[in-house]
Amino acid sequence: MYPHHHHLLRALKSFGHRLYRHLWMAAWFPHIPLALAVGLSGLLQIRQTLTVVSEFITLPQQALTRLTEGFDASAIRGVPHDVIGVLLMMMSIGLIMRSRLAWMVTLLMTAASLLLELSPYASQPLWLEFIHGSLLILLILSREHFQRASLATGTLFATTGMLLTISFGVVGAYVLGAQFKPGIPDFVTALYFTIVTMSTVGYGDIIPITSEARLFTISLVILGLLVFATSLTAILGPMMNKQLLNLIQPRRKPMQRKDHIIVVGNGSLARNAAKSLETRGLSVTVIWPTKPPECADLPCDLIIGDGSDSEILLQAQVDTARAVLALTDDDSDNAFIILAAKDVNEKIKTVAAVSDAHNMDKLKRVHPDVVLALPVIGAELLAMALSGEDIKADALFEQLLQLD
Repeated sequence: MYPHHHHLLRALKSFGHRLYRHLWMAAWFPHIPLALAVGLSGLLQIRQTLTVVSEFITLPQQALTRLTEGFDASAIRGVPHDVIGVLLMMMSIGLIMRSRLAWMVTLLMTAASLLLELSPYASQPLWLEFIHGSLLILLILSREHFQRASLATGTLFATTGMLLTISFGVVGAYVLGAQFKPGIPDFVTALYFTIVTMSTVGYGDIIPITSEARLFTISLVILGLLVFATSLTAILGPMMNKQLLNLIQPRRKPMQRKDHIIVVGNGSLARNAAKSLETRGLSVTVIWPTKPPECADLPCDLIIGDGSDSEILLQAQVDTARAVLALTDDDSDNAFIILAAKDVNEKIKTVAAVSDAHNMDKLKRVHPDVVLALPVIGAELLAMALSGEDIKADALFEQLLQLD
């Protein structure tokens, strides 16, 4: 590669970093654009459902007759797409919150949509395959941006996905009832067939005898496995993390926290701040995003979770805390932590660290009581030393702590 190519690449990279900081993209990219794209993808897939709903509204008797007599092949082939489309629209809300569960479900459902569109029974247009293929690649590339895990949120999404899949199975089995042997005459039998198929028990007492019924059964098995797998991960994952933490700290008893200081972050600044506060006799609760490695030096009061999650802050008893220190290495995360803390406890004192001086004004928009401006004091010390000025402690302190 020629030298001027290296200069061009460095210039483009530098421009990209400046643009990233100027637009404060860490606060909304890539999860917001991805959520909008996934929601639009889901909306494009539910055209069959919207058509059926409009028929029930305009011509209820005719639509009911179609439902009881059974759809034609092209209609029933669109049903799996409709269910996946509804799930994708729901998961787009979770993507906005950077939920790990929502990312997993969206990835699996997008892959399932792509497989259905590539099958010989595909009923969706070719351009939708391109959209889902592109979404699948973008989801894989952005996996590191979706790390938030909440037991309540995971349970909600898992329960909703389970109910939607069961509803799809019951309605589909009832509509295609005549294409099974023996036939499925009522909703109770349809529910029985759905549960047996989704759980992969397969007693064999009801079997599909047409291509449409077999395709429906295959889609029900695939959706059931996907929903069960992601639901178990969402519900059991946080519980297992909690049990592992209890094994790491077997003798630790639940702490009664009051008038304590919550330090969020596991970087060097957060760790040193927590140690300094503890050596001065202050009660400190530390929040780390991931469980520590074995034989790590653990704080006395440690909580594993997302510091910008209100449930984690409530677990740390932010309502009785003296202050919250948002000391992560990501300025956008610090902003979210301050917002979540003030949402739970309006009167709490907050301190936010800023790693990039360009984000100073933007971080102040969330109104922390103190902004810990380490880049500013570093620049001031360097300028004073090189210019031969006297180092003024008061001026440095004012630069270090930018009061709101």
